[in-house]
Amino acid sequence: MEKKIISIEKLLQTPVCMMSGEELAFLFNNLGVLNKDTVPEHTTPAPDRKLAYGIKGIAETFGCSIPTANRIKKSGIIDKAISQLGRKIVIDVDLALELAAEKKEVERND
Repeated sequence: MEKKIISIEKLLQTPVCMMSGEELAFLFNNLGVLNKDTVPEHTTPAPDRKLAYGIKGIAETFGCSIPTANRIKKSGIIDKAISQLGRKIVIDVDLALELAAEKKEVERND
């Protein structure tokens, strides 16, 4: 069997589905040996976000009733903080509170 010279830099650029089992095993065994210059730096993970779910989550965030939470959602004030797919609603609590505070400040200045 012929021995191949395997470059770690080349393997890091190769899709996993294109590697042989030998190349993949070599890469796994040598990842700890690499210095930080050869491994692509990944983006830092997003800071922990507080999430709320559903209309009830909006009501709990703003300390209001369900009907008021529905009005807040329909007003569009916190649209940037809401992700909705079908009936599933996810709210970024910090962003929602920030958007509501901005809206309230704009109303005060008018």
